[in-house]
Amino acid sequence: MIIKLNVKPNSNIESIGKVSDSKYIVNVKGPAEDDRANKKVVNILAKEFGLNFRKIKIKNPTSREKIVEIED
Repeated sequence: MIIKLNVKPNSNIESIGKVSDSKYIVNVKGPAEDDRANKKVVNILAKEFGLNFRKIKIKNPTSREKIVEIED
């Protein structure tokens, strides 16, 4: 499954919101430095979908609008 994320780093809360079937907005507390925000995004998605975090791959880690592949 492929989904698109709009990531907002340095937020006060960590949350995920569904915009459409394949697009989400993710707020993370971590900064966009040293891959910290990406690690938080992966953990939030793993918790949301009930998956192991190793099944989630970020295709474009430097962009705020990420494309994420989730293995079945």
